[in-house]
Amino acid sequence: MLRVQHIGRRCERAVVTAYLELKERGAEEVRIFSACTTLYRLYHPEASLPEARRLVAEWIDHHLIRQARGPTRGCDC
Repeated sequence: MLRVQHIGRRCERAVVTAYLELKERGAEEVRIFSACTTLYRLYHPEASLPEARRLVAEWIDHHLIRQARGPTRGCDC
């Protein structure tokens, strides 16, 4: 499994971890994305749904698709 300790933001680390764990358990991609978006909004209830979806998609692409390790856009938590 991909290591997530290098991810500085708590919400971002939680989202990526949840994605990996749900994927490992065979969940459908749409359900995983929805769950990760909901998880992000638990950390940031002030975030709009489109904003949460955009960030979750960017983080999944950054960490899991491209396997990049640099910083990403997002909150300050």
